[in-house]
Amino acid sequence: MIAEPGAEPRRRPWQHVWRLLAAALVGVVLWMLTAGQVPPGHGGPRVAWLITGDPLLAVACLIALLWRRRFPLVIASAVVVVSTASVLAGGASMLALGSLATRRRPVETAAVAVLSVVSALVAADFYPRRDQLEPLWLLLTVPVLLAGIVVAVGAAVGARREEVRSLRERAESAEREQAARAAEARILERHRIAREMHDVLAHRVSLVAMQAGVLGHRADLPPEQVAELARGIADGSHQALEELRDVLGVLRASPDGLEPPQPSLADLPALIADARALGVDVTYTGTTSGEPPDAIARTVYRIVQEGLTNAGKHAPGARVTVTVEGEAGDGLRVAVRDSGASRSVAGPPASGFGLLGLAERVTLAGGELDHHPEPGGGFVLGARLPWPVREGSE
Repeated sequence: MIAEPGAEPRRRPWQHVWRLLAAALVGVVLWMLTAGQVPPGHGGPRVAWLITGDPLLAVACLIALLWRRRFPLVIASAVVVVSTASVLAGGASMLALGSLATRRRPVETAAVAVLSVVSALVAADFYPRRDQLEPLWLLLTVPVLLAGIVVAVGAAVGARREEVRSLRERAESAEREQAARAAEARILERHRIAREMHDVLAHRVSLVAMQAGVLGHRADLPPEQVAELARGIADGSHQALEELRDVLGVLRASPDGLEPPQPSLADLPALIADARALGVDVTYTGTTSGEPPDAIARTVYRIVQEGLTNAGKHAPGARVTVTVEGEAGDGLRVAVRDSGASRSVAGPPASGFGLLGLAERVTLAGGELDHHPEPGGGFVLGARLPWPVREGSE
């Protein structure tokens, strides 16, 4: 919990006790010095007051100091005034002035300091003395120096407390910011994993669901095709499990700190071959020169994967054309077109997040995503991505 500006830090009981004991010790020294100056055999009400009333006032001042943090100006003023009639309360007067100085309010501190100097001058002639009084300049110099030292020490303590409070607030603020950044990083990582799981698994599961749908709606298939589709479902399910393990492996810290390899343009032929093996009529044309950045290549792979997945879901039996072209400095263009569904087959349920996640990927890569139905039937999923020229490649 952050302390309010200007609030005094809470002290433990022993921290209060040693301050009061120190003030009492200073008062005892002053009382003994004053008592030693009383002429032998001298009596009267002032001497009686020195023995009885002076200690009682000092005790009352020490008790009042317990509330000096709640009412600093009132307690300091009252103790300083009372110390005029109680030498033993001199230590309490110094503690009250020093405590007030820690608040670093010059006007209040200066007023009480002047009051303490006046109180010391008045108290100098309060009790009888064997020796004559010192000159006025000496009587004035000692309390002024003493008050100045007490105020300086109090101000230094107050400055130190302010610095510690500021450092504590900075540390707490840094902890809150770190916790907020960690929470944001966890959310972003969850979103990234969700997109990764969709991109990796949706394609495979959709093709498996499409094959299972064919088996469920085509009772006239010969045994050879039924066996081929069954093998395709088994192989697709096995590959989906392997890909799921790869994605979940990202969630666990591996001993060597390595993550599964990410797809690139070189993996597109294998992706197309898998789709063909599962019965999708795909034509692939790739006319790129050079190697694009890894992030761009990975985004292209995900676009083609999402396009094939959507074609398998929503356009079973369609002819699909995949084109990837571009070069450094001119950008990279990718398009996945299908001719529309040629038969009606119940597909797997759609998540509704495929194109949204893909649009986010493309935007983060600095490109533009486009998807729309064709006038004559079919659907187009395309994107244009930047492909900057690397330094030293020319």
